[in-house]
Amino acid sequence: MNKLFKVLGTCLMLGFIWSTSPLMAQNTYSDYSTLTKRLKDLNNKHKNLTELTSLTKTIGGNDVWLLTIGSGDLKNNPAVAVIGGAKASHIVGSEITLEFAEKLLANANSAETKELLASTTFYVVPRLNPDATEFYFANLKQQRDGNMRSTDADRDGYFDEDGFEDLNKDGFITMMRVEDPTGEWKALNDDPRVMVKANGKKGESGKYLLFTEGRDNDNDGAFNEDGEGGVNINQNFSFQFPYFKPGSSENPVSEKETMGLLDFLFEEARNTFAVISFGPENNLSSPLSFNRSASSKRVVAGWYSEDIDVNKLISELYNDTVDMGKAPSGAPQQGDLFQWAYYHYGRFSFSTPAWWTPEVTDENDKAKKFTNADAKFLAWADANNQDVFVEWTEINHPDFPGKKVEVGGIKPYSKLNPPYSEVEELATKHTDFILEVAKRAPKVELVNFKTESVGKNLTRVTVDVYNSGVLPTASRLGQRTNWARSVITKIDLANGMSLISGPKQGFERAIPGDGFVSKSWLIQGSGKITITAGSPMAGFAIKEQTIK
Repeated sequence: MNKLFKVLGTCLMLGFIWSTSPLMAQNTYSDYSTLTKRLKDLNNKHKNLTELTSLTKTIGGNDVWLLTIGSGDLKNNPAVAVIGGAKASHIVGSEITLEFAEKLLANANSAETKELLASTTFYVVPRLNPDATEFYFANLKQQRDGNMRSTDADRDGYFDEDGFEDLNKDGFITMMRVEDPTGEWKALNDDPRVMVKANGKKGESGKYLLFTEGRDNDNDGAFNEDGEGGVNINQNFSFQFPYFKPGSSENPVSEKETMGLLDFLFEEARNTFAVISFGPENNLSSPLSFNRSASSKRVVAGWYSEDIDVNKLISELYNDTVDMGKAPSGAPQQGDLFQWAYYHYGRFSFSTPAWWTPEVTDENDKAKKFTNADAKFLAWADANNQDVFVEWTEINHPDFPGKKVEVGGIKPYSKLNPPYSEVEELATKHTDFILEVAKRAPKVELVNFKTESVGKNLTRVTVDVYNSGVLPTASRLGQRTNWARSVITKIDLANGMSLISGPKQGFERAIPGDGFVSKSWLIQGSGKITITAGSPMAGFAIKEQTIK
């Protein structure tokens, strides 16, 4: 009985409620073992549609799993890469990515899904940083994004020497406030649980010093600045890499997790036309804005206007499909996956946090206004009976003799991740959205094919290379790189036939959605001709004809 109460207590502490039939339905986020089992079960059940492989093994010995889904030409059909868990503490993104694969395959026998899987490939990476994500399931909850690599964050020649301590022994690493007249922090007037910086321009004065919970173990005046934390994979990518920032390594793409993903996308997944990632960055509930100056730099740092138009189109689709309401700003981060996928991989890149604090309404069902995001989050939690806050509690702290020190604050992980009971609905909506994006993939077709005799033993052949998809065959940025393949059109002739005019093969950097280019050849002789057009990102079309 005591063991049962311990298990129940752990789940309640995390904010989840047991279902009446725990053996029949999962009721909490998936740890590495559970995620692996679910992926292997999927692969075993759908061997004709799936392939489960490991991109790499982490320092901690965990696999970064890739599930490839499709029934057609996997390498030459347009593909969508769906990636979760680059930011390890964003557990909900990892869970939704996994459930996307499950929901897609659960409907694999429907005519619509069969048609989609025959023409589209899905590359699903549910958890890019499995080592760091496991800390969510540890007895001591500290919000961690770094993998298992030892680092010297404060560059003093020592590694991991000043980490967090659970000073109030509650199982959470939260914050620590110290009463001090030189402090910059004060309690928010609207909600004293929340700490904010005092605004001297408004005549405010600070009352507290604010730190993360712990001690100054290396006596350098800083708290928890060099604990176990490793490298944050979501700031280890090569675009605008944040050198010398905590959580970064010495160089971009230094980690096995990052390198494993990039090697696969560059070498094996050249047919990817869009990367959909789940993380704090957000260009879906609100699209990016065009920045002419940034997009005109030698090193491009802003989306091209043509690609912004696509972002707006997909953003409208997202809001129509997911309907989550206005989201907080989700600005790109230096070294993140979202920006790398556009600027260095040359693909359309779409990112969403998938969940954010819902609106809090008053007694008249009108949305309340908040000037502080933490205050809004706590108001929502209070209204929905969510246990997400550790009340400020006084402790004795050896580093602050004679001063009042209190530990408390919002529990780790809770602001990024909703109660697990909400994941099913979120996953359903985002699955619908991803499939709608896939249906808008570029698709090359050969139309208006025509042959015309123009003289003795001479034939004029014309055809339109048409993109019947909604999206262009390559992003504008992708056209500047060598990683987004051009549309190739080539003609092959039977023995004895000659090409009098027209290129044997030609290239188009991109064809817009519902756009086309016309091709024409003058051929001498009779026999079979074969015209092939397409690219891995838009698929290939073949037209064969015998000229008599």
